[in-house]
Amino acid sequence: MSTIRLTVAQAILRWLDAQFIEIDGVETRICGGGFGIFGHGNVPCLGEAIYPLRDTLPLYRGQNEMGMGFAAAGYAKYHLRRRFMYCTASAGPGTANLLTAAALAHANRLPMLMLCGDTFLTRLPDPVLQQLEHFGDPTLGVNDAFKAATRFWDRITHPAQVVQSLPAALATMLDPADCGPAFIGLPQDVQGWAWDYPEDFFARRVHRIRRQAPDAGEVADAVSLLRAAERPLIVAGGGVQYSGAVEALTAFAHGHGIPVVETIAGRANLLDDDAMNAGPVGVTGSDSGNWAAERADLVFAVGTRLQDFTTGSWTAFAPEARLLHLNVGRHDAAKHRAATVVGDARLGLAAISDALGDHAAPEGWVADVRAERARWNDTRAETVRAGNGPNSYAQAIGVVNGLMDPEDRVVAAAGGLPAEVTANWRTLRPGGVDVEFGFSCMGYEIAGGWGARIAQAEREPQAETVVLTGDGSYLMLNSDLYSAVLTEKKLIVLVLDNGGFAVINKLQNNTGQESFNNLIADTPTATAQTRVDFEAHARALGCHAETVDTPAALGDAFARAKDRAETSVIVMQVDAYEGWTTGGHAWWEIGTPEVTETASVRTARETVEASRARQRKGI
Repeated sequence: MSTIRLTVAQAILRWLDAQFIEIDGVETRICGGGFGIFGHGNVPCLGEAIYPLRDTLPLYRGQNEMGMGFAAAGYAKYHLRRRFMYCTASAGPGTANLLTAAALAHANRLPMLMLCGDTFLTRLPDPVLQQLEHFGDPTLGVNDAFKAATRFWDRITHPAQVVQSLPAALATMLDPADCGPAFIGLPQDVQGWAWDYPEDFFARRVHRIRRQAPDAGEVADAVSLLRAAERPLIVAGGGVQYSGAVEALTAFAHGHGIPVVETIAGRANLLDDDAMNAGPVGVTGSDSGNWAAERADLVFAVGTRLQDFTTGSWTAFAPEARLLHLNVGRHDAAKHRAATVVGDARLGLAAISDALGDHAAPEGWVADVRAERARWNDTRAETVRAGNGPNSYAQAIGVVNGLMDPEDRVVAAAGGLPAEVTANWRTLRPGGVDVEFGFSCMGYEIAGGWGARIAQAEREPQAETVVLTGDGSYLMLNSDLYSAVLTEKKLIVLVLDNGGFAVINKLQNNTGQESFNNLIADTPTATAQTRVDFEAHARALGCHAETVDTPAALGDAFARAKDRAETSVIVMQVDAYEGWTTGGHAWWEIGTPEVTETASVRTARETVEASRARQRKGI
């Protein structure tokens, strides 16, 4: 057997460089490169190994490790989980900063590889810089925290382990059912240890995403349920896009006359004007989508994990409605005692459709749903209309949506914008919406947009990545504006300033409480009431920036930004209290005080609890 002597770090990078994937008949490197911030825990050995491969595995210098992870998530989302980026961080706080991003990738089922420094295996220099000492367990450290936030976790303690660990990590990241982040801890001494690796280990290999065919018996059961249903409804999730099943879903809905509602992750499955598109569903849904969900006698969930915002904390569907779930993951497919079809969404839809033949749902049901959707279209048009009240998220969304090209991508996360985008966005092309609500993570917007733009530039360099963020998220993590400028990965960023955490202030008020510690104006310890000059700040990071005061001016500025080659930031103040989308909301279970001396809080609790009777309790 022919061998080559390499360090652990060199072996890892050389192996990654040799892994390819077939996408639409084209073979491309499965790892698009990496995001890295060097420190003493990774620069001596990993840095040395990365440098010779900097052309085929480009390394993007991050500003914050958490942002690097968000960027990797945005990259993987754009590529529908078929390509990923690695993140490398130093030992101690550098690695710890990646934990939030790992949790985001885990919740959203996204591939991301973390190559992180670890304490010395020999322990000879212990305690080392940034090491946490656990007196009863010297093997326990910061990196062990990632076990709860990853799908695959390993610590390399001998060079030979790389041969087993890397393929196992990649297999996890490519598995449609178990996809998620992988973490590999690399002790600082082990990174530089050498071993005679088999040369065949580094041979070029082409991977393909597995498509699991559904079980014939489960397909037959699904067909029986669909044939018996008088009011069937499809709930389409993000798994439809990851499976490449958008066309199959559209054909299924039209071929069998079944309306479709979309989850947040599946928000861009159907075009806005598709006749079978009943609108988004759930807490951040639409009147039409929730109307259909409440009346459906069979809920056919496809590629969704049925998060509480989708199900209205399990009140959105009638208690007597049957559940049928097509999902590649058995964990998701079996939720709430659903009839299951475990398998790939595209193959599953095709198999069920073939078995259904020419069966279609009653035309009256479809007509009723379409009439509700038409009413929602009117409601939405009024909600986003400029001049219907003070500046609002919805007005900004309406302006931007009207100026977007079909191939452009919009990115939002956390706060009030995900709800407003989900309810009001008109899908121009499938897959063009990235609303991160699996982990609902503030700070994802700009960093995730940067990662999405890196991916977009590989395939559609003429398109735009448009980021919508509130002032709270901007202040939490904005440094990747500088990353976008440095790497010439253009973003258009809208900063909608409502003076703090306005959506949580809204929730606070809705639960009977006084405004406190959310809006800057209502924060007693904020004794210097100073507004941030976001325009000046963005300019300082190298962006073109301007401030506008009306939706019309926003439209003009956005058009200019599209014509500009560099990253642009547009700032507009919006009202913290008025202009929220008031329709389309399902019930959402939140914790409320059972005992309180405040009458308004007590009344709010009674209001919340009044809807609990509709909640499906595990069935």
